[in-house]
Amino acid sequence: MDALISALKVAASGLGAQSERLRVVSENLANAQSTGTTPGSDPYRRKTISFVSELDRTSGSSTVEVNSIDRDPSDFPVEFQPGNEAADDKGYVKMPNVNVLIEMADMTEANRSYEANLQVVKQARDLISMTIDLMRNQ
Repeated sequence: MDALISALKVAASGLGAQSERLRVVSENLANAQSTGTTPGSDPYRRKTISFVSELDRTSGSSTVEVNSIDRDPSDFPVEFQPGNEAADDKGYVKMPNVNVLIEMADMTEANRSYEANLQVVKQARDLISMTIDLMRNQ
């Protein structure tokens, strides 16, 4: 039974990590066109997330935790939009450093990882139920 509990803890930590990753990706996508509000001001800066492996001392298994949520230091692309309120004196607007294709790929990967961890939880739950049923029938 300890191995099943350990599997549940690992999967639960994976669910939490991927849920947080999906939140960050969603925030990036929601702000993919968010420019500054004053001429020459910086737009939304893409967020990145990193994870770290942690040892769960009670079960002896490695779990995953969010290490940090940082800002992507890459340059902002600029677009010529002279009518935009965030345009500088030459008509250029700094755009967010969010690449929608990269965010969609990250979202797909996070979603698949989330589903895989959810499947582990379901399998462990089924095995625990089967074990309890076997113990009742003896």
